[in-house]
This record gives sequence, C-alpha cells and structure tokens, in this order.
Amino acid sequence: MPTTKSLQDISFSILDLAPIVVGATAADALHNSLDLAQHAEQWGYRRYWVAEHHSMPGIASSATSVVIGYIAGGTSNIRVGSGGIMLPNHAPLVIAEQFGTLESLYPGRIDLGLGRAPGTDQTTARALRRGPDRNGEDFPELVAELYSFFHPQQAQPKRAVRAVPGEGLNIPIWLLGSSDFSARLAGEWGLPFGFASHFAPNFTLPALQLYRSHFQPSEHLQAPHAMVGVNVVAADTDEEAVRLATSMQQQFLSLLRGVPGQLKPPVEDIDDLCTDYERAALAERSRFTIVGSRDTVENGLRRFLEETAADEMIFSSQIYDHQARLRSYEILADIFNQR
Repeated sequence: MPTTKSLQDISFSILDLAPIVVGATAADALHNSLDLAQHAEQWGYRRYWVAEHHSMPGIASSATSVVIGYIAGGTSNIRVGSGGIMLPNHAPLVIAEQFGTLESLYPGRIDLGLGRAPGTDQTTARALRRGPDRNGEDFPELVAELYSFFHPQQAQPKRAVRAVPGEGLNIPIWLLGSSDFSARLAGEWGLPFGFASHFAPNFTLPALQLYRSHFQPSEHLQAPHAMVGVNVVAADTDEEAVRLATSMQQQFLSLLRGVPGQLKPPVEDIDDLCTDYERAALAERSRFTIVGSRDTVENGLRRFLEETAADEMIFSSQIYDHQARLRSYEILADIFNQR
C-alpha cells in the first residue's frame, strides 16, 4: 500500500521490555525505564508502553499495571500504557479496576493495549490462569466484557458488578497482535490496531491489509489507525550500531534455544555464536529490524513507512548499556522531529 506520508507526518513511540541486563537487577531495570521515559517525554515521543511477560529472567515488566503507574507518576505529558496486557491471563474486572485507577490518577494519559497470547510458556500460563488451558479463542468475549465495565450503559443486560474506579472512564483500547486474529477483530470493531512487526515481520503486511479491509467506523475511530513495531538500534556509526545489536540477537538466540536469560553485553561477531539454522532464523526475524547510524536508520524507516503506510511506529531497542540505549532513542527522535 504505497503512501505519500513522511516520517514527520506520523507519531513515534517506545515499547519498553524493561530489560534486566547481566550484572544488574530488576530494580536497576525499572529505574532505567523511568529515566528513558523522562527523556522520551522531552524528545517528543507520543507514547511509552510496557509489555507483559512472565517467568522471563531478562524482563522486569511482569506486573505491567504497576510499572505503568511508576512511569506515569514520574512523567508529566507522555501517554503511558500497555503493549500489552495479555487479557486471557486476567479477569477483565481486575484489568478494568487497575486501568480505571491509573486513568483516575493520570487522566488523559493512559492507553490499554490488549493481546491474546500468554506472554510466556504454557507452564507459566497455567500458573497464571489457574484453570483449563485456553488458546485465546475467547479473546473477543473477554474484550467485550472488559469494555462493558468501562461503559456499563451499553451492556445488555445491565451489569450488576461494577468497576470502581473504571466505570464511565474513556480509556483508549487497542488490539495488539502478531497474526490475523486481532487484525480482523480490531477492524470489525473499529479499534486502533498495533502489529508486532518487530517479532513477526512476515505477517505484517497481510495483517495490516486485513485490518484495513475489514475496518468499520465506530465511536472510537472513523478511519483505521495502525501502529507497527520496529526493532531499532541506532548509534553514531554503522559499526557501533551493529555491535550494540548483538545483545538483542543473543536474546533471540536464547529464546530460540529455550533458555531465556538476562540481556548480555555485545560481542564483536554474532556469527561466532550461531549455527547455520540460527543464523537463518536471525536473518528472517530481522526483516523489520533497522540497525545503523542516523542516515542508515532514517533510510530504513522511510522504506518501512512506504511498505506499511503506518499511522504510527513504536520502537523497541534492546541495548545492554543504558546510555547507549538513550542515545539510540535520541537519534530516532532527531529523525522524526526534523522539519
């Protein structure tokens, strides 16, 4: 879908996995997240989202609503939200109350992005859900139940159980996905849609086409609004960016091998750590990963925008050194803020 948009025409945001790096703690990771959010606010980022993952030694955002409150409390204007809450892990009433509380504390700044995957392995999912295995097929019903807590006047019959805080609050709901399921649902319900291009690149274009072709205007949106995720590692030189990106690549290798761990320091040559199969898997995953200097990243983002016609981009930068991570996001902001 060709587009005439420029990078300066769209919003840019951050998806933070609150990485716990080797040699540091979850507390360090969360403090770094707040520091990044405060810088992002100054640099003009639209949103700062954190993601729900469980039983992951390298990710500190498992208590996602708590982290959102911490980030929102330390910032002033940037929107803060979930990218996302894995709704099948929770009772919709609990999420309505949590996000109703957040919206009451930080009015007009909270986003609720919802996913249907567990955000973890099946053993941990069973520990979270405390019930029979579910494959996400009831996700539409869970979203509808959650929505009814915010808008009880539209529930039929009138709901006896009430979300307080939550009831009557206008909290934007996004559907997030890495396949066609949520794309179709978001379109049919007239909701904004976020696609995880950063880890499901091959499904990106079909999902966006499906979302747009099935979109029905609603009280929330009159036209489709698609956000796409991009892995970006930016540095002052291409060579330094390539080196920094090996931390993210090592993290993917750990997941591929079934041994997730903390984010590791960069190495000089990632090929030294890969089998041929792993090297091919890294290459496939990197279709919508952009690594390089400012010019390299800007050119890559322009091509990505031309290919996707995105309304918004959200960036994930898994970088070991916090100062280098700040620099990467600063370079990105410079690209989008130029006039």
